[in-house]
Amino acid sequence: MDEVINRLRQFRDERDWKQFHNPKDLALALSIESSELLEAFLWKSADEADIEKVKEELADVFAFAFLMADACDLDVKQIVMAKIEKNEEKYPVEKARGTAKKYTEL
Repeated sequence: MDEVINRLRQFRDERDWKQFHNPKDLALALSIESSELLEAFLWKSADEADIEKVKEELADVFAFAFLMADACDLDVKQIVMAKIEKNEEKYPVEKARGTAKKYTEL
């Protein structure tokens, strides 16, 4: 993870883009890139999506998410692991297995 974030920082800093990478603008960029990822599936079944387009857009989503975590001084591994633990409490296996219901409906 550190290698990826360091490479993203290097790319950004070589172009003097840090000035544009505040949390608000990174959140906007993340949303836009997420929408571009969705576009790869628009009007298609999941298996019809161009996998190269999916890879490219997913990489953009990850890049902006990592840059946002970095801008907010957040540890990616720590926040993801904490969220998994929280979801384990909200979605216990015995209630959630095999269903797409929201935790409030279990």
